[in-house]
This record gives sequence, structure tokens and C-alpha cells, in this order.
Amino acid sequence: MKDLILTGGKKNIGFVSVRLAGTDGVSLEAAKWAEVFKEEGLKCFYFAGENDRPPESSYVLPEADFRHPDIKDIYHNCFGVTIRGRFITEKIHEIKRKIKNHLYKFIEKFNIDILIPQNALTIPLNIPLGLALTEVIAEIGIPTIAHHHDFFWERKHFLINAVWDYLNMAFPPHFPSIKHVVINSSGGNQLGLRSGISSTIIPNVMDFDIPPQINDPYTKDVRESLGIRDDELFVLQPTRVVQRKGIEHAIELLNRLDIKSKLVISHASGDEGYDYEQRIIEYSHLMKVDTIFVSEIIDEQRGTTKTGKKIYTLNDIYPHADLVTYPSTFEGFGNAFLEAVYFKKPIVVNNYSIYETDIKPKGFSVIELDGYVSEETVCRAREVLGDEDLRDEMVTHNYEIAKRYFSYSVLRTKLRNILADIL
Repeated sequence: MKDLILTGGKKNIGFVSVRLAGTDGVSLEAAKWAEVFKEEGLKCFYFAGENDRPPESSYVLPEADFRHPDIKDIYHNCFGVTIRGRFITEKIHEIKRKIKNHLYKFIEKFNIDILIPQNALTIPLNIPLGLALTEVIAEIGIPTIAHHHDFFWERKHFLINAVWDYLNMAFPPHFPSIKHVVINSSGGNQLGLRSGISSTIIPNVMDFDIPPQINDPYTKDVRESLGIRDDELFVLQPTRVVQRKGIEHAIELLNRLDIKSKLVISHASGDEGYDYEQRIIEYSHLMKVDTIFVSEIIDEQRGTTKTGKKIYTLNDIYPHADLVTYPSTFEGFGNAFLEAVYFKKPIVVNNYSIYETDIKPKGFSVIELDGYVSEETVCRAREVLGDEDLRDEMVTHNYEIAKRYFSYSVLRTKLRNILADIL
């Protein structure tokens, strides 16, 4: 494969996104793709509004970030309304021109041969960036692999808008130089139906060929730091506190299990407000479930807080959990599901649509709920938590299935095929 790439003279990959930093799904999957590309002899470079990749291979433009004040202003004047106003149109094109000029500089500076927009041509959080990318691809015909995670039609707050012209033009565009990649079968079906664009499915993956390291001295005090006693069940909810995560289902399950436990929520609310977090706090009190929010001591890297508390990564936390809850009502794929499988933890999962169509048929063994916590779900959870042999059999079985369908080897094969086609 290396010979194919090098003889074609195509060896520099340019990732483009609003953000390539932190632990959001887009940033994580971009890093996995980059790892595979590097193994294949390609060099990777990064264009984004926020970027934690190596500075020598990065190009940071504030206007590419969806949280930039001008981009937020455009967003608020384009969605939830049906008329955008001439001043917004002019502002969109003014910023588009600036981003476009910087994209050309990025391509020239790093001699980019292949562009990989990461969700930037998928969800319209930054309309000028999508338009700029579309025009650059149209003007120079650069080979492009558009990696789509969340389409705008999957989120109801994008459906009332004043930018259908831009959405139809750039989210995503339809050019012969673009190969489109989706992360689930539903996305591929809808993309084909709505635009006539064909796509390749590449699911989210983890490196199941290399088992996790779990006996790290740094993490031996995790339960103590979280305030979990030896006689308590450590239940991990490894998500942000947003409504579609369905955290109230985890709370109800623990209430009905009636086992001494703590529900640990790893991430903060983020950009979607704090109303739902307040709802979770109130519901926990109502259900008499000890729910704790620990985002201040979980970060992308180890360290200490300003008050001297130890900071862990999410990977430090997983090995110490007794049960993982993932009762989401909607997910583009489900990284937290794969993470729980990777760390060999029993998992409670809601039967969300992508799980039902793309994950469940592979044969995973889980504690399942279908939109609500049933008595069957409670009984299954009691059975799994009370039988160590059953638990070990379940998590080992899940690991082997994930290794077959959602490993780096799957990603490597699919990317090789796309590269061979595009080059």
C-alpha cells in the first residue's frame, strides 16, 4: 500500500474541522484515522479553530471554531428563523472569503495532497467554513474524503432555518473528487436518498488488538478520590450531561435495583446549557440515588486541579467501574459503548436506532432497555451483577465481537480501499 501511495506522489493528508481537540467523537476518530494514515507512510496536518495536535503540523484559524463570536452570531440568525437578513448573508460571505484564503495557505504551506473534512461538510455549526471548503474543492479538484458524523437533518433544531440554499450547496457538496464516508448505515441511506450521493460506511473503532493497561499505580486511588466506599457499586455514566443521553434511565435503574451504589457522571453539560443537569440533580434526589458529577477531576491528560486534587483521564476511570450505563436515546454511533466493551465492563444500553441497526445484530451481550426501564431490565441487571462467571463470559464475548467488527484492522482495510480508489 505504501508503494501505491508514494508512487502516486500523494503523501500529505490535511484534516479540516471546527475543532480537533479534546474527547468529542469527531476529534477522537480523526486521531484514529491519522494514526492509521501514519502507519501507511502518509504525513498528517490539521486545520481547525481549536487544535491540540503538534504545533509544527497545525494551522489554527479562530474563525473556523463554531464558538467564535461571529460564527455564533451567524448561527443564531440562521436557525430557528426563516429569513436571515441581508447583513447576515454579507457576513457569511465575508468570513467565508477569509477562511477560504487561509485554506489555500494551509494547502500550500503543507503541500496537502488529500483533504479530509471532519464533519465540517456535514453539520452546519460553521456555515462559512463549509462554504469555503466547498469552493476550494470545486476550484482545484483536490482529492477529498469527507468524513460525516452528524447530518443536519438528524437534529430537529436545524430543520427550521433560513439557509436551505447553503445547506443544499455544502452540507455536503456533490463533486466527483469527493469520496463520502458515513459512520452508520442510516446516514448512508439518508445521504443517498436526499442527495444521490453514494458513501462508504466506516464505523467508529478502537484498537482491540492491544488490550487496555489496567494495573497502573497512578489510578489505584480512583474509588477513594470519587468517594466510593468498598461496599458500594461504582456505576459509570461516561457521557456529557445532555438530554439525549437519557441519564434519568440510569437513575431509575439504580433506584429499582436497591443496591448501595454511586452513579458517577464523567463529563459536564458543555455548550447545551444546564437545565438538563438541574433536572438530573432533582431526579436523583427524588429517586434517592447518589449521583456525583466529577468533570473537574476528569480531563484529557493527568494532572492536578488548582486545589491540588488529582486529575484522571476517562481511561483511568473505566477499569474501576462495576457497571457502565449508556441509556442514550440517540447517537451517531456510540463511542462510549465501544469503550465499555474495550475495558470489559458490563453495559446497560438503550435500544437507540443506530445500536439496533448497526451494533446489536453483531451479537453483543448487554443489559438492554427499550425506551424505558422494565422489570426485565432490572432482573437482568441483578443477574449480571450477582454472577461473576456470567459477567466474565459476557464481557469476554463482547470483546471478541468488537475485535472482529470495530477494530483498527477494519479501519485500516477500508481506508486502504478508499485511498487506492481516490489516488
